[in-house]
Amino acid sequence: MRYVMPNLLHRLASSNELLVLFAISWCVALAAAADYLGFSKEVGAFLAGISLASTPYREAISTRLVSLRDFLLLFFFIDLGAQIDMSLLGAKIVPALVLSLFVLIGNPLIVMIIMGTMGYRKRTGFLAGLTVAQISEFSLILAAMGVSLGHIGTETMGLITLVGLVTIGLSTYMIIYSHYLYNHFARWLGLFERRVPHREQAGDDRTDVQLPDAILFGLGRYGGDIAHGLCGQGWKVLGIDFDPEVVNAWSKDDLFVRYGDAEDPEFLSLLPLKHAGWVISTSPERTVNLALLAALKIYDYTGKVAVRVHSAEDAKALSSAGADVILSPFTDGAKKAVDILITSNSARSGGIQR
Repeated sequence: MRYVMPNLLHRLASSNELLVLFAISWCVALAAAADYLGFSKEVGAFLAGISLASTPYREAISTRLVSLRDFLLLFFFIDLGAQIDMSLLGAKIVPALVLSLFVLIGNPLIVMIIMGTMGYRKRTGFLAGLTVAQISEFSLILAAMGVSLGHIGTETMGLITLVGLVTIGLSTYMIIYSHYLYNHFARWLGLFERRVPHREQAGDDRTDVQLPDAILFGLGRYGGDIAHGLCGQGWKVLGIDFDPEVVNAWSKDDLFVRYGDAEDPEFLSLLPLKHAGWVISTSPERTVNLALLAALKIYDYTGKVAVRVHSAEDAKALSSAGADVILSPFTDGAKKAVDILITSNSARSGGIQR
């Protein structure tokens, strides 16, 4: 499949409808084949997903199937809830709370220990740990299959469902307010971080990186163009990105780079802020830019700050928070396009007459 599937999807990718239709048909076919061979339909569908994940079109397929997945998931939970005997749940509340606490607290602790051992910072481990503080929908699918096969009873199924409801509900808010939770617990999380978190030390060790003219957060397409433009004007730019692959790619270019997160106040304390005249954020997320501005105030940064926005509301909020320059790629690009058109029109001998 590794060699057949990419070639087949390459022919179908010219039409989004064909691509989605094939993905659905392929999953249904493997699910039916698995059921015919005596396996569960879920296993067949899972194998179909793995085979599609090996293709370069996995992101396109995944994004187009999200709405269908959410729609069908609704009926799964309706069917699951209809099978639960509410009269049996009363005796399961205490065990469900104990198991829920284990999942909500134990899972993040396990992830933080693993991440710390691998050399990541405590903040990275904490945020990653919160994302697994629940039992997944697939756990409920396996439990439902166990009930259908007679391996577990309805009481056990009710207990698992109750744990799922508690952990999924609470972990949602834990993830939403993860940065606030980290700021509250940060002082006690040093146990989960190595003395030298080598995984997040990627970047430049050159001396000149300590004296940058600008610190640029985000080295994507927009940030990369800004970095090249500033370097072309003779600026020393220190680039920061949260993607290790991006950092490694830029480290091979003529740019000083470091691995880091704009929302991490502890990381900002390690940057040469006193020597940088500019701090530039190319992230379009308002929360990221607000966190960056707040951290810069904590460290008494006296230079100028430029942030990227996508809306007038974000521009107003960030200006009030202390941003000196607002970067709006679409608005700025439109103005530049108008200037180019007017300049080109003026240069024509027979310009447009009004």
